[in-house]
Amino acid sequence: MSALLALIPLESLPRTGWILRNVPAPETIAGHILNTCYVVLALGPRVAPAIDVDRAVVLATLHDAPEALTGDLPRMVKALLPDGAKAQAEERAARELLGPFPPVAFDRWREFQEARTREARFVRVCDRLQMGVRAVAYRRLGLRGLDDFAVALAELDCGEFAPARELRDEIVAALRA
Repeated sequence: MSALLALIPLESLPRTGWILRNVPAPETIAGHILNTCYVVLALGPRVAPAIDVDRAVVLATLHDAPEALTGDLPRMVKALLPDGAKAQAEERAARELLGPFPPVAFDRWREFQEARTREARFVRVCDRLQMGVRAVAYRRLGLRGLDDFAVALAELDCGEFAPARELRDEIVAALRA
């Protein structure tokens, strides 16, 4: 039970990028994780050659687990840290949080971090696309100041995954409209 309780902070910790853009009641880390899983489920079955969608969903479920301890560090803080410090902290947090789970949990987290499989690379793209979908949702609520998301997403390399490229282009168009 303690391993499950340790992950509960993900439900209330907000994504700091939205806070920095003055988004009221911003998405939580758990909300981001869940919605990344939805992006994986929406696009994964359309990827060719086929990927293991079930494995990709597990990767998406675990990808930000360390943030239950570290929080969601904004880019400006990451830039101030010594090289490798963020990765080391996240690995320590992942070992602590996922250690009580079967070894496959940490193995899948590391697979995502290292982007060593097509599934991991796909989930990394879906992670960024989810941020774009959320930006579109906030824009539709009337929030402004999200233009940098369109720029960042336009540069996202989706070359390996055609369905991701299609969604990326749709998100960028919606953010620029």
